[in-house]
Amino acid sequence: MLKTSLLFFITALCEIIGCFLPWLWLKRGASAFLLIPAGIALCLFVWLLTLHPAASGRVYAAYGGVYVCTALIWLRVVDGVRLSLYDWLGAAVALCGMLIIVAGWGRTS
Repeated sequence: MLKTSLLFFITALCEIIGCFLPWLWLKRGASAFLLIPAGIALCLFVWLLTLHPAASGRVYAAYGGVYVCTALIWLRVVDGVRLSLYDWLGAAVALCGMLIIVAGWGRTS
């Protein structure tokens, strides 16, 4: 479970970075060269999702819970926005959903 969670976390970081860098270019006037590492990050994101032993729909569903948590951590660390109690509760619910889905891998067809 820990390995899967860490892999999802790294996957989420790749997705967020792959979307954040073009945002910097479009909204903040950063260099267009940021599109190169953005493309690499998004390719890594897709590849990392293929490393899980479950059907793709289950992987995407479980990944969503970790993505929510990672996006909120990004909001706090990178954007400097203080998280509310509702943010933390939502993240906890999303993470519990991921844990339930992953716990069922191998138990269903």
